[in-house]
Amino acid sequence: MSTEVKIPAVGESITSGVLSGWLKQNGDTVKDGEPIFALETDKISTEVPAPASGQLQIMVPAGEEVKIGQVVGVIDAAGGATKSESKESTARTTTATPPKSEEPVKEEPALSPAVRRLAAEEKIPLAEVAGTGKHGQITKEDVVNYLERPAQTKVSESKPTANEAPVAPKKETVSPAPSSDGRSVRRKMSPLRKKIAAQLVMAQQNAAMLTTFNECDMTAVMHLRTSYQEAFQKRHGTKLGFMSFFIKAVVDALQVDPAMNARIDGDDLVENHYYDIGVAVGTERGLVVPVVRDADKKSFAELESAVAGFAAKAREGKLQLDELTGGVFTITNGGIYGSLLSTPILNPPQSGILGMHKIQNRPVAIGDKIEIRPMMYLALSYDHRVVDGKEAVTFLVRVKDCIEDPTRLLLQG
Repeated sequence: MSTEVKIPAVGESITSGVLSGWLKQNGDTVKDGEPIFALETDKISTEVPAPASGQLQIMVPAGEEVKIGQVVGVIDAAGGATKSESKESTARTTTATPPKSEEPVKEEPALSPAVRRLAAEEKIPLAEVAGTGKHGQITKEDVVNYLERPAQTKVSESKPTANEAPVAPKKETVSPAPSSDGRSVRRKMSPLRKKIAAQLVMAQQNAAMLTTFNECDMTAVMHLRTSYQEAFQKRHGTKLGFMSFFIKAVVDALQVDPAMNARIDGDDLVENHYYDIGVAVGTERGLVVPVVRDADKKSFAELESAVAGFAAKAREGKLQLDELTGGVFTITNGGIYGSLLSTPILNPPQSGILGMHKIQNRPVAIGDKIEIRPMMYLALSYDHRVVDGKEAVTFLVRVKDCIEDPTRLLLQG
């Protein structure tokens, strides 16, 4: 009996991805649920498990673009036992014949999925990368640092192992070659960066995108954080940040102005009555948008814990596909990088995205006086096919009002 290995569905807006690498060789025996290949999309890099146990037959090589539902391999259940027996026999033979060297064979530390993907994309010889992790494990930071070093340094630092004879340094072939004048470097785009680029262009081409701006006074929120931070962290085990306030404010605005919580699907207008909010998280390899489910039902502590958990998993490359799909609205915070004002791009098929920015002390008119207040610019990009200008402006004003008077958020229940 044979089972087809197919590319899984990864969201309503994604139709293809890149099979960035096989984790098993052609003919290997695999177990049901065991990761067998890595899939790259514009939203995530993930490992796809085997749908059954047996002998793997690879039909599509690594590096190819694949469609959702495409068959990329076959698992033959009948061949699994034979292959397994062959491996056991080989293992017994290997055990019976000890290695000539008296030194025990040192097992290399396992590589994380993020390291394997990055090494495959950039064609990095991992033997030349010095591992700084536990037991000498190569971390993602080690690979990034290796890429940032000049090619000459990489060659000179490559050393033979104890069982190898020294060889003369040779010209680096895996790193991008500098131009003749040494002023620039050309390298292939990674599969993930290609997909991100295509998704951003598609978002601008397929939506009537428009952005409206406002600013909000962060005094009240900052006062609350200062007053209750210690007690909040002691009770809930997480810090009280700004993101939970903005998620709550967005949910309140979506409930008051439901037009923003809709999307176009072909000739239909789909109105959502749930509040799954995407929160953009920056990583070394690009931006990902994990989704906080049922944000309207979560407390401030639950929201902060969810966001912190997503951020940690994104950095480690451990986000799952179902954690990145199904959002109705997205929040992105360019302020953590120092952005004062920017225009966020829609996250299809959503109709709205809120951009937060840097908090900056500015003089503002308070009644008849000029005071220095911590101000933040807000930017709301929206699909004008779904949302009219009046609705977009009132939505953003509602968010501003909730942030400037956080007691409104307590009325959500």
